[in-house]
Amino acid sequence: MAFQDNDNPAERKPRGRPRAFHPKTEQNTIKSLDRAMVVLGTVASNDGVSLSALSQRLGESPATLYRVLTTLAQHQIVETNESTQTWHIGAGAFLIGSAFLRRTSLVETSRPILRELMETTGETANLGVEKDGHVLFLGQVETHAPIRAFFPPGTLSPLHASGIGKVLLAYFDTARLNRFASAGLERFTDQTLGSKQALEADLEQVRSRGYSVDDQERNIGMRCIAAPIRNALGEVIAGISVSGPTSRIDQTQIPALAEAVIAAASRVSHAMGAGLDRPYTD
Repeated sequence: MAFQDNDNPAERKPRGRPRAFHPKTEQNTIKSLDRAMVVLGTVASNDGVSLSALSQRLGESPATLYRVLTTLAQHQIVETNESTQTWHIGAGAFLIGSAFLRRTSLVETSRPILRELMETTGETANLGVEKDGHVLFLGQVETHAPIRAFFPPGTLSPLHASGIGKVLLAYFDTARLNRFASAGLERFTDQTLGSKQALEADLEQVRSRGYSVDDQERNIGMRCIAAPIRNALGEVIAGISVSGPTSRIDQTQIPALAEAVIAAASRVSHAMGAGLDRPYTD
């Protein structure tokens, strides 16, 4: 009788989890690591946060949070500003985040097209995807103009008050859009689409014309024009946009800018495997 040697490294199948893994049990989580990730996420969502503010927000003791922060600081994941006594994301976090960006060809493919879009329009060009009900900005090429929009990679913005966000929302299925709207549509300016009816009417326009317009819906004095990026299956996976001050982007300029943005989005879509020779109907 022949026996199979399961311990032979040459024949052992690589595994992504232990043999006795039970995904629904709490034994697979490390509470201290879970706490550290919550702390890291909170620090990341703020432009500097003090230990006392962090303690109040998370309901944890300052001593416990300080141990977490100093551990993360040893790995350069966070860093402290001694003069303001605030904690910030560190260079180590950037290096980890960069590994994610390197993993996706979307960022690499879009970069030269974003630069060309900026040069063609004279306005800042942006790339974003949906992440937990927000736009996650993955890339940006800034205009050379002194007044400009700024969304560094990693920035999160509400979907319903963003050019890219509305492009992504326009292709949500009905159930998903209803869930998003039922959570509440926060108003940021008088222009923000704060009701489900207003949002749905705007999204219908996005689908019919192929681009969205954020007309001072997040920040007064700023406009954004965005178009969808599709994959090989025709699914909308991201958005590309230009954004700038209303002093440079007035209503008469929107059609020309939209044409440039749509062309850039089509180029990225083509590079991602989408066909340019057939119209998409949703």
